Amino acid sequence: MTLPKRRLAPPGAFLNRRTAFLTTLAVTTALTLTACGNDDTDAQAKGSDETTGVEAPTSSAPVSDDRPEIELPGDLSYTFDWPKTGDKEKDAVLADSELSIKAVDQAIVKQNALDKAYLYYYEGEAAAGTQKFVQDYVDHKAAITGSYRFYAPEVNVRKDGTASLSYCEDQGKAFVKYLETNEIKKTEVTAKSYVIYHTSLKKNDKGVWVIQKIVSQSGSTKCRP
Repeated sequence: MTLPKRRLAPPGAFLNRRTAFLTTLAVTTALTLTACGNDDTDAQAKGSDETTGVEAPTSSAPVSDDRPEIELPGDLSYTFDWPKTGDKEKDAVLADSELSIKAVDQAIVKQNALDKAYLYYYEGEAAAGTQKFVQDYVDHKAAITGSYRFYAPEVNVRKDGTASLSYCEDQGKAFVKYLETNEIKKTEVTAKSYVIYHTSLKKNDKGVWVIQKIVSQSGSTKCRP
């Protein structure tokens, strides 16, 4: 099998990086990574008000609290078309979700399935699924490269301290990179390059919106251009 694009995966069983990740997280603890091409790859989502191009190891983590630092290599860049909502809690959900995405990528880049950064943003079922997802990359000595775009967020915050977030990802320009050979697996863009994610979150005692469950579907008509 091939690896996923978003989180480019090695020659094993990968679904698109984020798609496979989310789907497995919600339904089962088994995570399959497939296709590194745009077909099944987590690539960046579309357009964005805020673009983070990582040119050298750079940090995305806030410096005002105890959040773990996130450093990503220069061959990864992100675009988040997640405009401010004007609602404090909704904007916090979007901000923490952006960091959670980058934290998982850092774990893959560092080849550490127990990296503390993603464990800061994922717990329970979601953390277990993420660990397996990252471990697949580690086992196959594979990492990710390219640009990632995220867009069309829909966030809902409830009074009980829980929230839901759905968003799209365009994986068309993200690829799997094999560390031993530096080979980059590139594939053409197809309908499966567009993935929709649904996450369930809760606000913990530190005031951080952590992900408890996540599911995804590639080829989403809602996310296609």
